Amino acid sequence: MNDLYQLAALILLATVTAGLVRIFIGTYGVARLLALQLFGTTVVAIVLLLAEGLQQPVLRDLALVMGLLASTMSIAYVRYSGVKSDTGHPGRKND
Repeated sequence: MNDLYQLAALILLATVTAGLVRIFIGTYGVARLLALQLFGTTVVAIVLLLAEGLQQPVLRDLALVMGLLASTMSIAYVRYSGVKSDTGHPGRKND
């Protein structure tokens, strides 16, 4: 069963690698933001799988902290990178 957890963690690591490539070559801020969120949640999933596979409950605490850091990192990216939300909704007046 431990091999199954480690295999799943390796597959998720491949998606993190694809997300990192998207962050570096992404042309739009929104695409980079989504890749950054993918990176954060996938790393949390990898750490949780390793916690079960290696039977190290301390890694669950690490996954919790990393989840909080991932959400904070996304907020900081939006705030300081200049990613703007779409305010031009149909039927809504822009002030």
